[in-house]
Amino acid sequence: MDNKTKGVILMISSSLCFALMATAVKSVPEISISEKMFFRNFLTLIVSGIMIVRNKKSFIGKNKKGLFIRSIFGLLGVAGNYYAISRLPLAESEILNKTSSFFVIILAGMFLNEKITRKQIFIIILAFIGGIFVIKPRLDFSVVPALAGLFGAFFAGAAYTMVRYLNRTDDPDTIVFYFGLISTIAVIPLMLLDGFVLSSFPQFLKLIFVGIFAAAAQVFMAYAYSLASASELSIYLYISIVFSIIIGIIMWNEFPDVFSLLGGLIIISAGYMNYKFNIKRNKLKSSLN
Repeated sequence: MDNKTKGVILMISSSLCFALMATAVKSVPEISISEKMFFRNFLTLIVSGIMIVRNKKSFIGKNKKGLFIRSIFGLLGVAGNYYAISRLPLAESEILNKTSSFFVIILAGMFLNEKITRKQIFIIILAFIGGIFVIKPRLDFSVVPALAGLFGAFFAGAAYTMVRYLNRTDDPDTIVFYFGLISTIAVIPLMLLDGFVLSSFPQFLKLIFVGIFAAAAQVFMAYAYSLASASELSIYLYISIVFSIIIGIIMWNEFPDVFSLLGGLIIISAGYMNYKFNIKRNKLKSSLN
């Protein structure tokens, strides 16, 4: 088995873990979003700390301001995503979350001086048309969860953009550790204000699974990218939409409506076009070098 095949398997495993994390979040509606975030972030902190010790890396970041900003962006991204998961069908929240990659294109162009081509502009427009089909805009408060999902995707995209910037100065394990540390500390006051609820062992187990699946998804993704390039693997993250549709039907009898399915198909198509564009651009760069 070559490295690319191993990378694909790991990326599909990451997609499954993201879908299972969302399932665990949705399965405890009586628990506050802040408490779910605490368990996710605290376990991320533990896992990243173990990885740093195991790989003999440094806990001290070099670009501390950048690490703080990345952590806040990541925290806001998780908050928006978890709110959407709690109030939307699982598939819809996952579809909206996948627009984060298109926000990365925009933000990297604005702040990292990465060139945005006309084809990418078309891809971004196509992706957000898909998002409109999922959101189904209307003049009442029922649209708030979908907008929260898009809000979360924007800040997730901002966090990923910051990671690309921080990779110039800091180790990936250190970046994840700072996110776990800062986001865990930041969410504790909110969790205490919302009221800490843990009345049964099944609840505790589900919250632990939120953190385990989130950490596993990140680890699988990191190892996948160590075996093959992001341009070759990123498309496989969209498989989490398929996993979410299947889980939503089995667990909650959630059948996506025609508009959501069409929106999801458009977003996946835009993601595939961006995937093919990146492969072609990387091949061109390699030939010029």
